[in-house]
Amino acid sequence: MDFINEKDIFDLIDNEKLNNISLQKEIIQKSKEAKGLSLKESAALLNINDKETLNELFHTAKEVKEKIYGNRLVLFAPLYLTNLCVNNCLYCAFRKDNKELKRKTLSLEEIKEETEFLVGQGHKRLLLVCGEHPKKASMEFIGESIKTIYEVKIKNGNIRRLNVNTAPLSIENFKILKSFGIGTYQCFQETYHYETYLKMHPEGPKRDYSWRLFAMDRALQAGIDDVGIGALFGLTDWKFETLALLSHAFNLDQRFGIGPHTISVPRLEPAFNAPVSQKPPFAVDDLSFKKIVAVLRLAVPYTGIILSTRERAELRRELFHVGVSQISAGSRTSPGAYKESKESVEEYQMEQFQLGDHRSLDEVVRDCCELGFMPSFCTACYRSNRTGDRFMELAKSGNIGKICVPNAISTFNEYILDFASDETKIVAEDFTKKELEKLDGPTKVKTEKMLQKINQGKRDIFF
Repeated sequence: MDFINEKDIFDLIDNEKLNNISLQKEIIQKSKEAKGLSLKESAALLNINDKETLNELFHTAKEVKEKIYGNRLVLFAPLYLTNLCVNNCLYCAFRKDNKELKRKTLSLEEIKEETEFLVGQGHKRLLLVCGEHPKKASMEFIGESIKTIYEVKIKNGNIRRLNVNTAPLSIENFKILKSFGIGTYQCFQETYHYETYLKMHPEGPKRDYSWRLFAMDRALQAGIDDVGIGALFGLTDWKFETLALLSHAFNLDQRFGIGPHTISVPRLEPAFNAPVSQKPPFAVDDLSFKKIVAVLRLAVPYTGIILSTRERAELRRELFHVGVSQISAGSRTSPGAYKESKESVEEYQMEQFQLGDHRSLDEVVRDCCELGFMPSFCTACYRSNRTGDRFMELAKSGNIGKICVPNAISTFNEYILDFASDETKIVAEDFTKKELEKLDGPTKVKTEKMLQKINQGKRDIFF
């Protein structure tokens, strides 16, 4: 665990020399090259308090994100298969000692029904989520679930990319997981602070800090190209958590030449019968949260920064402007909740945590357009071998956007034709025309040809 050096990280946080406004401005200027930052430089930016410098930080984060990914926002939804768990995480409603939680594991037929609902909304990309349970979330069950999800095809729609968030696995089991045709493998350390980690995970296999920390190493060794890391902000000092998260990202990049495909930034939210969640030990205010997102974007410009529906709509809109590139929409965090399609007391007694943004996918899509962001349902890279080091080469060089933007327009046009409400169609069609005009000659011609095919009834057109 030498790459998470707690003393060095706290020394950086306490280093008064890094509170220099001139130094901070120099680092922001350097970050515009979109080549990343060191841990020390990142620490200096986390300490910004001057309002003018802070605005410069936020503006630059948006600039760097758009330099690499354009103005697109990739959309997805989580699909919970089971809320049974053998761990006892103090911040999570799924913890095994929560005797009042209504437990449920979906059958394959229920998984099909949930997927049909999500496909019917227009989703193309899902995140499969399971509680940690050796029987209810076995590799066999996960494999059957993935097969069931991929087989669903309705209303010109289907799931083309399935990312997976499960417990850490052995190399052999990661190889099995890869054989199911997954996209990114996600696993969050929750907190990188060792003592806090042990305190928050008093029982269960999750108590093994090291086994979880090196999950990504094993996944990459098993041949899974893309991995996603994250921390649950609110369990310990947010500056420590951010720098530790970056240390993890840098270590993966140095060892494998493949940094994290995504970094998630969930904040601790209230959860049913989870005492720590009701009163976070180190609650993160909104301004500090914006700093976290902006600094992550500048420090690891190539990564996808994921924002969930934990956050309320107003704050999500602000965070779109400081570096976020992937968002969930129309989410539910309990097994079977999509089919019900309405919130209830029973759902509250089954969900992992409370949500802040309860809008539908269609409402989020329309809002994105009105804010100037391109909703993207693209999954092309994962079926064109643009993963792992190949994706990293394109992202780090700033060339991925040349592929992503046209594919985003193509998949968004599918959504407009097949799933958008009449109100959203009006806004989206006008927005797409303006985005098309921004493209240069050859790219514009190629994109227009893709759109012609889609308008003729063809689907899943990409390059």
